[in-house]
Formats: sequence, C-alpha cells, structure tokens
Amino acid sequence: MHREIQKMREVALVYLDRSGGLQKFVQDCRKYNDSKQSYAVYRFIISINPSDIAELDATLGNYILHNPIPAAQIFQSVCFIAIKTLSLIEQLQTEAQISIQLKPTHLPSLPSYVLSLSAFPFHYTSQRFYMSEGIAIAMGTVTKYTQGARFLCTEETCPFSEGRFRYIRVHLPGATESATVRNDFLCSLCSSPLQEDMKFRVLGDKQIVEMIDAKVLNALKGYSNDKSHFRIQTFTVFLRDELANKMKIGNHYKIIGIPACVQNGLQATACIEVSSVQPCKPNGPSFVSDNFKYLLSLTSGSCWRFTAILANIFASQVVPPGTYNTLKLAILLSLVQTCEKENADYLDLLIMTSDTLVIDRLLNYSICLLPRGIRHPPSSEIFPSVSKDKHGTGSATIQACSAVLAKGGICYIGDLSSYRKDKLELLQSVLESRTTTVFIPGKKYGEEADQQVTISVQTNFWSFVDVDSSSKKHIQRNNFLIGQMDTSLIPPNLVDVFGLLIYNEFPLCQLSSPLVHHILKKAINPEAMLYKVSQQFRMQDYEEFILFAKNLPVELSSDAENLIQGYYLASRRVRRDSIHGSTLSASALKILISLSKAHTKLSLRKKVLEEDALIAILLLESSLTLKHGKSTLCIAPNPVFPFDLSDENSLQQRDSYLMQCYHQLLNFIGAYGPGIHINTKEE
Repeated sequence: MHREIQKMREVALVYLDRSGGLQKFVQDCRKYNDSKQSYAVYRFIISINPSDIAELDATLGNYILHNPIPAAQIFQSVCFIAIKTLSLIEQLQTEAQISIQLKPTHLPSLPSYVLSLSAFPFHYTSQRFYMSEGIAIAMGTVTKYTQGARFLCTEETCPFSEGRFRYIRVHLPGATESATVRNDFLCSLCSSPLQEDMKFRVLGDKQIVEMIDAKVLNALKGYSNDKSHFRIQTFTVFLRDELANKMKIGNHYKIIGIPACVQNGLQATACIEVSSVQPCKPNGPSFVSDNFKYLLSLTSGSCWRFTAILANIFASQVVPPGTYNTLKLAILLSLVQTCEKENADYLDLLIMTSDTLVIDRLLNYSICLLPRGIRHPPSSEIFPSVSKDKHGTGSATIQACSAVLAKGGICYIGDLSSYRKDKLELLQSVLESRTTTVFIPGKKYGEEADQQVTISVQTNFWSFVDVDSSSKKHIQRNNFLIGQMDTSLIPPNLVDVFGLLIYNEFPLCQLSSPLVHHILKKAINPEAMLYKVSQQFRMQDYEEFILFAKNLPVELSSDAENLIQGYYLASRRVRRDSIHGSTLSASALKILISLSKAHTKLSLRKKVLEEDALIAILLLESSLTLKHGKSTLCIAPNPVFPFDLSDENSLQQRDSYLMQCYHQLLNFIGAYGPGIHINTKEE
C-alpha cells in the first residue's frame, strides 16, 4: 500500500506540473509568505480534470473520484514537500497545517455519478464526488465557519503546551462546527485536556442553500399533460469560501460535491458540500415543426396573416378556434417575450372578464407551454419572504416564491381582486422596478446590523379581474368616457403598470354557440380532439415554436421606430387633462417596443417592421381606451380582429382593414405629432 501511495504522489506532482497547478500553487504560497503572518491552516485549491488525470494514471484518477478526502491527503503531502524543498512559506511547520480542496472540473457522464433525491437509492453516506442539479429555492445569509484551528495542551509541563503546531483541526466535508472546534479533545502525550489557541483560528464564509429538482416546476403549473408521478424533496447544499454568493435565488444550477449527513439534535439532514457551481441554461430548440413552416410559407405575402392564424387556432384544446382571438394573440406575444436578461422587454397582461372559468383554463393551458410557467397558489407568497434557518444556525433564510421561481417565464397570479391592499401595492412596486427588496432585521436573526437584499424579478405577470365581482363590490360611476371600463376595484396606478388591459369578447350571458358546444363535449370526454387543427398543431409543437421564437434576436427598423415615436408623442398630446396632465404613462413607450418585438418574434422575423408596430399600437390603443376612454384616433372596439377569420377572403379583408388603420394612424400622427414626418408606403 505504501508503494501505491508513493506512486500516486509522484503522479500527482507530474499532473500539477503539466496542468499549470504547480505554478498557481507557488503563487498562492508567495501570498502567504509575504503576509509574514502565521496561520493554523494554509488553504489551497487544486483544480482537477478527471479525464486528464485518469489518462495520466488510472489508479489516481479513480482514487480522486471515489475517495476524494484520502486523495486530498496525497496532494497535501506533495504540497508540503514542495513548500519545504523550495522554502515557499517560512512560517509553515507541519504537514497538518495544509488544507487541500480538490475541485473537479467535471465528472464522467455516467448514471452512477448523478445524485437525485427524486430517485432511489440515495447514496448520501458514500463520501465521493457526485453531480446534481436543481433550482435554488431558499438562500441563507453568509455566515462564518471555522476552516481550521490550533490546540495546545493545558498541562504546562507538557512539550505540546506551547510553540509547535502539533494539534490542528481542519474542516472536512459534512462536518459541523462542533466537529472542528470543541472542548473535549485530549493530549495524546499526557492525556490532559486541549485548549484552542484563539489567535490562530482561521475563519471562512459559509452559505446554506436549499435546492430542489427542476421537476418541481411541472407540479407548480396547475395543469399539465404529463401524467407521470415523481417524488420531490429539497436538499441542502453548503457553499463555502469562494463559492459563497455564487448562486442566485430562483436560478437553475449544476453542482459537483460530496454528499454527507449532518446531525442537528435528533434530526439528520442529507446535504452536499459543493466543490463547483455551474449555471444551467436550457437551450431552446433550433427548429419549428413542419406544419408551422408550411403555414409560414403560405402566408408569406402578408406580415399579418401568420400571427392571425396562430392566434385563431391557438389553444384549441381549451377554446374553439376563432374565439378569444385578441386575448390569444396577447398571450402568444407575452409568451415569446420572456427571457432571463436583466433589462428585458416585459409584457404583463390584465384581463377584464365575466367568464372567469374559461379565462382561467386558457391561461392555465398557456403557462404550460414554457419551462417556467408558474400558477401562484393563493395560500403562499408571490414574492420572497424571510424565515429562520432550519439547520439551527439562527440566521435568516430567504425563501423563493412564485415570482422568483417563474424567472424567465410567466407568473399567473389569478384573480387580482382577491388580494389585499398591501399585496397589490407590493405588486405595483415590483411591476414598476422589476425588483423586490427583502428586509432582514439583524436583532431577530443574530446579526449586528439590519440588511436589505434586493432581488430581481424577471418574469411576466398574468392576472384577471372578475367584472361581475367589481360591479357587486363597488358602486359604479356614471361619468365614464366612451369606451372606458369600470376598473375601480383595482387601484388605477396598478392598472397602468400592467402592459396590456384586455376585455374578452364574450360576456357570460352571450356565450357563443361553438364555445358552449366545446365546453359540453370536453365535459363528456376531456381527452377528445374536437378539431383537426388540434392534431396538426399539437401542444408540443407550440412549446417548440415558442422556445424557438423567444430566442430570436430582434432589432427595430428606423421606419418602425419613427411610427412608434410618432404615435407615442401624438397620444401624449391628445390624452391629457387639465389636472393630471398626460394620462399616457412614460412606460407606454416601452410597452409599444415590447409588443412590436414580440409580434416580430411571433412572425419568425428578426427585424421589426411598420406592420409589427401597427399591431402593437392597435393593441395598446385598445388597452388605453379601456382605461381612459377613446381618443382622437378613434379605433374600433376590436381593432386587431374586427371580424371572424373563416377563409382566405376574410384574411384579405383583414389586411385591407389594417392598411386603412395604418393610413388613419399616419393622419393622426401628422395632425397631432409635434413636427414629426412619417414616410408613407407611396412615398
């Protein structure tokens, strides 16, 4: 065995030399030596490429992967000899003072190296490297832990009572603070109690994170075609030193670490000591289905037909084709305008309806088309909250909630009128800033000072308001403007920060005959495919289409930008009153750009055209009419879908109508835009 250990030491030295690790080690030693300060423990990080080291020596490669703690001792011996031979750290006395952290760059892509709490058996007792992945759903504040400590014998006559670094305690994966530092250690020479020399204690940063399998997202959608059953359980990971604050709450990560079992009183917790953290970014599909490609080629003569047909046939499993077209188009636009970038173009939807059941089904169906579509359960919090750490440290833990878990997707929060005033005010603040702040009182959680943690909220919000509920709870005003709706149940500032306000086409008392037939047939046979388009354009096809479209890079053309700016400035001049000034908020320009880009993505193009800007303007003008009444532009009640789309003639008729809207818009900008000139198609 000694020969094998000696050979592995030689191979370890060769690997360090070839990989550049030895050069980095020498640089780290110089930093310690230049400080002229003695430490109980000198900590070094060694990056290990399992493929390279296994090619160099299979025995050592296997030893590192399956016995990482003893393998670290091999590198410890090599590093100690190097320090003494080259006189790298004058203060170092014993080999025990060296702490080696092996950090594998990756693990073999084999099932035996994957650790999942949703699968059995869970080998948390085998202290070797595993790979796991999940979503960070709770994060503790960064606290201190003991990396290493020096102990001295309390017997004054004992040789180990002073001077030498004989007794060194170093943190090992899975060890608690009491395992590293406690008061029941005995001297091996005289059996007297040992006492810690506090001035040599080395502290490091520690952060506790709760992770959960990404499959949990399927359970939070509220509706899914996936009938499989699986077990979901959180697992605890420890981020130490340079890895502290490497994770962000709500993000998806792949980790490599050593599992352990931490005892907290009578309770044992399975955890992972993390060695490396890598963010997981799902790649969208690089294709769309052949049926969508064929549909795109058929409608290539018009920039409006493809998206019109998409909206017309969308969600045929929930509502019949041709119904709720404006709402379905808005849903599709919001779906493709989702991403995890900091300053993304968001598109939130607020729907006024008296048919909450159908709308709820439609929105539930739609959020399932994204990997991160979350239906918020009313019993929980929408935004992050603070609680006490359950591992007994007494520190604060920030819990991720629906809005954070829906990062890069949709958070569907249900009926807006069911929330209390304070929740609505918080929602308004988040929609305005796209951030939420969590306050951590220091006194309550054992900290010297209070803390404020700002968390970005990168998701689109969907909600609806029951019009019938609004009329029952509030006395309706009589001074409504033409086209204006009663939104008095919701604070007006909150209504304004939602990107689009939409009123669905069918009141409860006038349900269309196709919708009634659809509901009755689905009640009798929920799995039935009632329409041919449901078979041609499946739910999976829409999932692939949306994931492809949302990742398309899009830029504004100068013509589209001029049209948007012209409409915005003209509307600010027209929509104003003597008390509040312009009723058009500053965010309207962002919403217009977001809508235009979304329509371009939905059309599978990369440049925003005037045709895209026109659809965006009509949708926003319709929304503004519901909020504030009609303006001088005076569009029809349902401007994007003025009539049913039954055949090619109706599509041609719609194109002609939209061109009339375009010329009407140019006249509006020319009349009310301050010195703006838009080039017409004829020019």
